[in-house]
Amino acid sequence: MERLWQSLILAQWNPQFANLPIESLIHQHQADYYQALAQNTKQSDCALFVEFILDIIAATLTEQINTPQDVIEIMQKQPGLVDFCKIPRSRTELQAFFGLKDREHFRKTILKPLIDAGILLLSIPDKPSSPKQRYGINKDVV
Repeated sequence: MERLWQSLILAQWNPQFANLPIESLIHQHQADYYQALAQNTKQSDCALFVEFILDIIAATLTEQINTPQDVIEIMQKQPGLVDFCKIPRSRTELQAFFGLKDREHFRKTILKPLIDAGILLLSIPDKPSSPKQRYGINKDVV
């Protein structure tokens, strides 16, 4: 409930916070999150928890700043991409997911930026043009 309120307050304060994937970073650091909550309860002092959340927000902002705008726009337009690519997919499957017919346009505007940003990983990195190539989500980045 606290995170819902936090997200609402941040978004009302500055609408740019509405699109930050803070929840993803909290999930990645779940043990630290629960430790900060426990310390907060034990000491009746929310300073550690506030510091933890501020660190998460700072890390999220840094990640957003270091991610090219075109990649951010791709991810916002296709919010289901992360779940879709948990299972490595072929170029054809990805292209159909994005609803694009032109192969070259898809490669230049979607596939290449996602690979360059480290969002998608190749199943056969040494043979990027292989017909057996699959693209999966990089769990370390997303």
